[in-house]
Amino acid sequence: MPSYQPPFTLTSEIVSLIADISEYIGRLSVQLEQEQQLKLRRVNRIRTVTGSLAIEGNTLTEAQITAILDGKRVIAPPREILEAGNALAAYEQLFNWQGSRQADLLTAHRLLMQGLIDSAGRYRSGGVGVMAGSTVLHMAPPASQVPRLMDDLFSWLATTTDHPLIVSSVFHYEFEFIHPFADGNGRIGRLWQTLLLSHWQKVFAYIPVESMVHRHQVGYYQALNQSTAQTDSAPFIAFMLQRIKEALADAAEGPHDTPQVTPQVVKLLQILIGSMSREQLQQQLGLADRKSFRQAYLQPALEQELIEMTLPDKPQSKLQRYRITLAGKAVLRRCC
Repeated sequence: MPSYQPPFTLTSEIVSLIADISEYIGRLSVQLEQEQQLKLRRVNRIRTVTGSLAIEGNTLTEAQITAILDGKRVIAPPREILEAGNALAAYEQLFNWQGSRQADLLTAHRLLMQGLIDSAGRYRSGGVGVMAGSTVLHMAPPASQVPRLMDDLFSWLATTTDHPLIVSSVFHYEFEFIHPFADGNGRIGRLWQTLLLSHWQKVFAYIPVESMVHRHQVGYYQALNQSTAQTDSAPFIAFMLQRIKEALADAAEGPHDTPQVTPQVVKLLQILIGSMSREQLQQQLGLADRKSFRQAYLQPALEQELIEMTLPDKPQSKLQRYRITLAGKAVLRRCC
């Protein structure tokens, strides 16, 4: 048995979240194994990298990171392009590394940070802290303690019998507390939690949990600080499980790669309640011209599968109504 046991409390909220997440995993494990889901996997991998880098201040968009993945030229700060290329390469290696092997973590850091810092793949030799402007949020343990602390953490990781959802979150918190590298701790911590989860359930290799963390970035740091103040990582565990649940719920709605949704389509989605006729939709939007409504609003929403007909076999029926799809609801959550 390892001598070190990370302190955490198993709260009722954590237990409930584990149950909810397990239910989503059951559905998605089948869904994402299907061949037609390859595109969704690619989209989610790009969102994963975009979200994780954005937390660290990288300004590249999903479209730019997609271009980098495709080997196309991108006009952006060279450092940000290098960060994206490194991150894409690192996430491709998820199944080649073992979560409990410290040497693999060092290799991952070397790949993630190559060309960005001189000490890529090596633990830090000096002090480091987490800053918010001029305010110190967290002062990490002295560099001399890092090897021992990391040995303890990996010893626990290799022998623990706790649930993988808890183990991955505890590891993430403990890793950020130690802050073992001179730079790249946030992105490698998030990558390693994804690795641990992916080796438990393959579906997590294609779920952009990092993008959800980016949406709740302030809460991410608050949960880290609260756990440190309480000497109990339960707040951070609950935070991460909430983000995991959100990411799984989003993926469960099916493919919705619709980044180019027009303002007109968004307006249509916003006023569509229940099932509505074409006349009702035009009236709600304040549009008199039927042709422009169909071309700018109705047809694009149908083509992108953001809305659907209630009578798809009778498109010209006088009883035809339109209703929002799960993909349409996902678009509203993202933009509104």
